[in-house]
Amino acid sequence: MTAAVVGTDGVGRCPWGAGDGLLAEYHDAEWGRELRGRDALYERISLEAFQSGLSWLIVLRKRPAFRAAFAGFDPEAVARFGDDDVARLLADAGIVRNRAKIEATIANARAVLGLAERGEDLDTLLWSFAPPPREAPPTGFADVPATTPESAAMAKALRTRGFRFVGPTTCYAMMQATGMVDDHVAGCFRAVTPAGTPSDGRVGA
Repeated sequence: MTAAVVGTDGVGRCPWGAGDGLLAEYHDAEWGRELRGRDALYERISLEAFQSGLSWLIVLRKRPAFRAAFAGFDPEAVARFGDDDVARLLADAGIVRNRAKIEATIANARAVLGLAERGEDLDTLLWSFAPPPREAPPTGFADVPATTPESAAMAKALRTRGFRFVGPTTCYAMMQATGMVDDHVAGCFRAVTPAGTPSDGRVGA
């Protein structure tokens, strides 16, 4: 039996991406696709941290407001945020108003800039923890881990470099979102078959 849910369009998707339209769009167009670039990855780290303890749909709905509030997740701009900006963000109903997460996002922008002092960059650092590709899609989400040795190692490396709210679970969610791992389940049209090509996700395919 397929682990995916087949929609009215006849296409199979991961169960979490088969209901709400915004989640389906995110599932189809973003989740699990390779994402590169310092600013784009800093945004994903930030949003995954804000998601901690919440539904991803909440964060996804607020993503435009997050981008506006955090200067498009430009690390140079966010690194300059001070107490007035923290107060502004705590008063912004468009985002998740959690002081610890807001302050972590600012601290993480500074940590991103600090990587250059070590001769590092965020893209290379994060992608160095990507594991070998799966040989086959997971049969269902029961086979998808919450953490892995790679995500634990990534979290440790980030914390030693001054990053906050980057535990192994948050790091693994970021790895899934940015294509460092491919956890689209069997029967999902985005799942990669053992032959190395995406399935079309249709029943009987």
